[in-house]
Amino acid sequence: MTMSEYSDRENLRSRRKKMVPKADPMTSYADEVELANFTPEASERSENKTNSGSVKLHSRDTDLGNGSAVVESELNSRDEEEQEEDDEESVEQPLLSHEDDGDNNCASSRTSVDVADQPQEKCLNIAFQVFIPYIIAGLGTVGAGLVLDVVQHWKVFMDVKEVFILVPALLGLKGNLEMTLASRLSTQANLGNMDTRSEKLKMIGGNLALVQAQAIVVGLVASVVAMVMGWIPEGEFNFHHGVLLCASSVFTAAVASFILGLIMVAVILCSRKFNINPDNVATPIAASLGDLITLSLLAAVATLLYNAIGKQVWLAPTVIVVFLVLIPLWVVISIKNRYTNEVIYSGWFPVLCAVFISSIGGLILDFSVGHYPGIAVFQPVINGVGGNLVAVQASRISTSLHRQGQPGEFAHDLGSGYLNPINTFFGKHIDSKAARVLLLLVVPGHLIFMSVIYSMPAGHTTITASFVGVYLLAALLQVTILLYIANWMIHVIWRKGDDPDNIAIPYLTALGDLLGTGFLALAFHFLYLVGDRDADVGE
Repeated sequence: MTMSEYSDRENLRSRRKKMVPKADPMTSYADEVELANFTPEASERSENKTNSGSVKLHSRDTDLGNGSAVVESELNSRDEEEQEEDDEESVEQPLLSHEDDGDNNCASSRTSVDVADQPQEKCLNIAFQVFIPYIIAGLGTVGAGLVLDVVQHWKVFMDVKEVFILVPALLGLKGNLEMTLASRLSTQANLGNMDTRSEKLKMIGGNLALVQAQAIVVGLVASVVAMVMGWIPEGEFNFHHGVLLCASSVFTAAVASFILGLIMVAVILCSRKFNINPDNVATPIAASLGDLITLSLLAAVATLLYNAIGKQVWLAPTVIVVFLVLIPLWVVISIKNRYTNEVIYSGWFPVLCAVFISSIGGLILDFSVGHYPGIAVFQPVINGVGGNLVAVQASRISTSLHRQGQPGEFAHDLGSGYLNPINTFFGKHIDSKAARVLLLLVVPGHLIFMSVIYSMPAGHTTITASFVGVYLLAALLQVTILLYIANWMIHVIWRKGDDPDNIAIPYLTALGDLLGTGFLALAFHFLYLVGDRDADVGE
């Protein structure tokens, strides 16, 4: 063998060693290697060497025109496949989407991990975020109280006494519908399900249609309840007054809910943009204009329809028919939307029950305002404040439960001790801290609101030290009871497998109306018994 032949053979052997791919798990799936003078026997030897591990090398040589060959190799790494499967499973899906029911367990486990990653809010941060919307909302209820103090002397309110029964039921719409809407959207915003434009539009559009359908039905039911409660003690029924109540209630409920629904959507989107927890601000702002808008609409529409009696008899029936015709449209939109197709079937019972509970408060108001005219200006305030604070707490607890899993699932720290009132206010969990913060806001808030009322030439009672003490005691009792009920009610609803965002707030705000009006009536009656009988302020 000559030196040149020996050198050529060594070069060929060296080139073959370089061309055989190593069994590296990170090697590409389709790795093309060009070899010159690469024989099939050499390819088989290299394949046999690389098949000993968990990585398989498939070789195929193809002759080229220049006498060379191309070897296509495929590497299948078991570790790489498992890594890709894990990556695919980590992709987040909207929790409300039920297009793939098989992902429910996955979503549950992912949410459980998120709970540990969530930073704990400090009491100071909660107070700071809640206080300003709470004061704004309270000033809105003060405005509503001043409006009620004025319109109680209007002819329609004096002749059609059932309108007073409508007031708590329609003012309660902000809790039955708008605050429930705010709670649903706040929960989804905190879970990151409103970050894409398409899902955001679907969620907002479906929820607004749902609220419109519920508002029209609730307005109709509230008017029927008011007519029955007004008819029972008097024993007579006025057809024109009944049509007036029905048309006024339906129009007020639908228009006010549409306006407040748009405001809620804007508040939640802005909160998300500025990194503010929407649970702390959305529901109070829903109430800030809710009472004022609703009461103003009710008074204006009722007066218009009252003046049309005997002149334009077609007006009130036309209003009723127009809104009733729109119900099927809103229902169809809600059914076809995946974010609301469940609520359109299951969300009626809580809302209708809330109407009956609020109407009982309206009956108390109708009875009390004749004996204690001063109750009118404070009734929207005490009811509004209690409803605002309990709605904030309900929305926060619901979000905490959604973060730890699906309805019916409990983490240990969220699922124990909720029946104990001591744990509600003095526990170590973040919801207990929030309850303490919200309870501490009651007294300073009401003092501010009473100062505003005192500075206005309105009201029918002098704000004395005895009145302040009794009034604050009634307000504290109301909020304390509501916060405790909210804690166990939401956990019970969750344990049964239902979504508290769709159920809890209507009950809580209706109970707030009933407790607030009842305690306020007892406070005025107690003051009357002890000699505080001044009722001439503002006359």
